[in-house]
This record gives sequence, C-alpha cells and structure tokens, in this order.
Amino acid sequence: MSLADKYFKEEVEDILTKGFNDEDYPVRPVWLNADGSTTPAHTIKTFCRINRYNLQEEFPILTLRNVPFKYAVREILWMFQKKSNDVRELGSKNWDSWTLKDEDGNDTYKIGKTYGYVAGEKYDYPEGFMDQIDNVLWTLKNRPMDRRMIIQLFRPEYIKESGLPPCLCSYFIDRTDKHLNMTVIMRSCDMLSAAGAGGADEMGMAILLHMFARHAGLIANELVVVKNNFHCYDRHVDIIKQIAENPEYKAPEFWLNPNKTDFYSFTEDDFKLIDYQNTKLGIKIPVAV
Repeated sequence: MSLADKYFKEEVEDILTKGFNDEDYPVRPVWLNADGSTTPAHTIKTFCRINRYNLQEEFPILTLRNVPFKYAVREILWMFQKKSNDVRELGSKNWDSWTLKDEDGNDTYKIGKTYGYVAGEKYDYPEGFMDQIDNVLWTLKNRPMDRRMIIQLFRPEYIKESGLPPCLCSYFIDRTDKHLNMTVIMRSCDMLSAAGAGGADEMGMAILLHMFARHAGLIANELVVVKNNFHCYDRHVDIIKQIAENPEYKAPEFWLNPNKTDFYSFTEDDFKLIDYQNTKLGIKIPVAV
C-alpha cells in the first residue's frame, strides 16, 4: 500500500473510535437539501493529526480511491502561480459554493480575499516590494538558511470579504543542504472532500514543494502536514468506512518536466503520475457549506 493509504486507515480508525461528535452543539456548516431547506452539518472530529512524507520515496496520494491529481495541479497553479480568486479559471465547480455575490445579488465568480488574492498581495520586505511567493523564491536563492520563509494565508481582517477563509493557513519552508522541506498547518480539515491523507490538499502541498525545490535547484524532501481540527461530516461516515476496505496498491511515480525550472513556467502538462492504480469511488460526495 502507499503511505497515504496507511495514514488514511489510521485517520478513519481515530475518527470512528476516538472522535468527538459535535451533534449536541450549534454548528456553522449546513447541508443544502433538494427542497431548498438546510440541515446542520455535524462532524466527528479529532485534534491535531500530523502526517509526515518523504517525497523522495513516494508521492502522497491515495490508492484506496481515485483522487483528482490533475485538479490538484490546476488548483495549486491557480492559487500560488496565477494568484487568482476567479473560479472560472479552474474549469471545475468545486469552489462554486463559496463565490461571492455583488450588491445586486449577481455571482461575481470570485471567492474574495482568500488564497490566491492573499498570495498575490505585495509587502514592503527588506529585500524589496513583492508578494509572499516571490519572497520565498528570492530567499531560497539569496539567503537559503533563512528561517523566515513563511507564507501566511489566514487574515482575520479579510474574513468578511472571503467566501471561505483559508483552511490551509501557514506554510513554513526550510532548506537543509540540498534538500527542501515544508510544514503546512491547516486550521480545518474535511477528511473526505480534500484534507484526508493522500487527498487533494496533501497532493497540492507536495506539488507546491516540488515547484519550489525545482526553482531553487534543490530536491523536494520532507512534507509535514499538521491538521488542527480534523473531522468527518455525519453524511460521510459510511463512505470513509467503504474506502478503508478497498484494495491497496503501490504509490505511483511522480513526474515533473525536467526541462522546466522557473516557478512561473510550469503548466498543467508538466505534472504527471506514472502507473496510478486505484479504486473508483463511484458516488458523488455531498459537500457541506
């Protein structure tokens, strides 16, 4: 099995045997029902799950179920390379539930001041006026032992202007000799939709670390994922049980175009998985909003 499969099974076990059910408490998320009504979306949660991957050994992706690798690539390029918050550039409806309306009630097709918007904001750093991504790229090449290679996406002052405040809050990049490592802290983690082991979020983190490493002429090494509120929604419990019983396969090989080095030169076609075996999920996952 892949390491992500192992971690996913551990996550399911922790949720089902040790998790706290918030059904007796008021909650913010809801299920949108077919008749237009809403139902509170309760969760079973655990506190602070930590997954650690060596990207030299394998790419963090589930084989217990099929996960959308190309979408994860597209989303990372959208947020950190294009620094966009316009969902029309994604070619997917994954973010449609969190787009904002204008004063006339029309859809703006934008998720507001979150993720790509924050990544693209410029600051007056000592080394120049640039955004957080460019500051990391500059520091990797000019001050590689610096302990300030940090990307902070959660901004309290923007919550009212955000369709969804960033769940992936903080990125800490660290160079050790020829190796590049990264720790990512998540405030909220929906284990089935994206944040479980080997899901879209962990894949995206690994893709981003590979991009940073390639830009700096380094080797992508350790990825550490810290999941603060790690939860499973009530309508997802039977699905995660089913996934945990599926066949396991070896992790696929990750391929990044060897002819590309500049962070801003990568396109979706520069990322591939070789021999990705998995089990099709075969059902649509309901999403709480």
